[in-house]
Amino acid sequence: MKDYGEEAVEELCRTHNAAWVINTASYAHMYLFCLEGRIIGCGSISSYWGREDESILLTVFVAPQLHGQGIGRKIIETLENDDLYIRVRRVEIPASITACEFYRKLGYDYKDGIRQLDKDNLYRLEKFKISGEGVKGKV
Repeated sequence: MKDYGEEAVEELCRTHNAAWVINTASYAHMYLFCLEGRIIGCGSISSYWGREDESILLTVFVAPQLHGQGIGRKIIETLENDDLYIRVRRVEIPASITACEFYRKLGYDYKDGIRQLDKDNLYRLEKFKISGEGVKGKV
């Protein structure tokens, strides 16, 4: 909330409803993370504009009161073990201001080296892989 304000967070809560989840699940692999019967985080991965060699991580959220407890890392590890991650050479993630440095610590860097917020007030990050060998830089 500190980077986007309460109104922006409320808008996300309003728009990311059951219908939105059902629609997203029609094209992405979605994961929910729960603790004691409550959803505490989520993440999804999809093909990047239908490409077979690129994917995109979407809707990665952790309940703010649980930041810094390893949940975000577990979400990314889960997504990076998904078939839609394993099969590709490049993965993109639109990163919030808050999460940008977290993703950079996990090997994602600014897309095309450009450190600039886009029209949605997000950074575009990417990770390149050499098949079967993990991250090695641009191919």
